[in-house]
Amino acid sequence: MVKFLQRSYVYLIFAFLYAPIAVLIALSFNAARSRGTWGGFTLQWYVELFQDRVIMNSLYTTLFIGITSALIATIIGTAAAIGIHNSRGWQKKLVMNLTYIPVLNPEIVTGISLMILFVFAKLQFGYLTLLLAHITFNIPYVILSVMPKLRQLDKNLYEAALDLGAEPWYAFWKVILPEIMPGVITGLLLAFTLSIDDFVVSFFTTGSGVATLSITVYSMARRGINPKLNALSTIMFVAVLLLLLVVNVRQIRDEKKARNQNDKEEALSLIGRAAAADIDSERMQP
Repeated sequence: MVKFLQRSYVYLIFAFLYAPIAVLIALSFNAARSRGTWGGFTLQWYVELFQDRVIMNSLYTTLFIGITSALIATIIGTAAAIGIHNSRGWQKKLVMNLTYIPVLNPEIVTGISLMILFVFAKLQFGYLTLLLAHITFNIPYVILSVMPKLRQLDKNLYEAALDLGAEPWYAFWKVILPEIMPGVITGLLLAFTLSIDDFVVSFFTTGSGVATLSITVYSMARRGINPKLNALSTIMFVAVLLLLLVVNVRQIRDEKKARNQNDKEEALSLIGRAAAADIDSERMQP
C-alpha cells in the first residue's frame, strides 16, 4: 500500500508537470483556432510557422546569440574555473562568492544593471549588447559546472606530464582537458539552454530590429494566443528533449567506459599480485 501511494504521488507530480505540455502539443495539430474545440488534425500551423519571416528571423537571432554566447562563455568560464581552482586562501573564497551572486541575483536586476552599463559605455543597443549580456550571465554557470570536475582531478597529473617533458599548453590539452571535458560540455549545454530561454535580460539589452524568440513570443502573446506559438513551443520542446537524450546517452557510455577501464585496471593489478606471489613462493622453496 505504501509503495502504491509513493508511485501514485510520483505519477501525479509528473502529470502536473507535463500535462500542460501534452495539451500544448495536441493543440499545435488542431485545425481550429479555438482552444475549446477540436477541428481535426492538421499541419497548417507548422507550415505557417516556417513561412512567418518575423518568427524565422527571431529564431536565427536566438540560435546565433545562443551558440556564440555559449561557446565564448564556455572558453572564458573554463579558464576562470581553472584559475579559481588553483588559487588559495581568502582570494578563492572571495571569487567563488562573487561567482554565486549573478546566479542568485534576480534577472531583472541583472538586465537593468547591464542596460545601465551599456548606456554608460555609449554602446549602441543591438546584436553586440545582446551578445555581451548573454555571455556575462552564462559565465558563472560554466564555472560552477567545471569546478566539480576540477575537484575530482588528480593534482599530480599535470605535474607528471610536465616532468615527462610536455609543454604546459600540451599538458593542459592532452591531460587536463579530457578529464574535465564532461563538466565543460555540461556548462556549454547549460549556457546554450539558458541563452535560448532568457527573456528579461534580452528585453533590457536588445535594440530595435533585434529580437529573440522569447521577445517575439511575448509581443505575439499580448495580441492573443496564436496557434503558431503552439507549433513553435512544440518544436522547441522536442529539440530540447532530443538534446537531453543525446547528453544522457553519452554520459551513460562514458560511465560504462570508465567502469570497464577500472575493471581492467583491477584485473591487471590482481594478475600482477598473483604473479608476484608466485615468484615469491618459488624463491622461498629450497
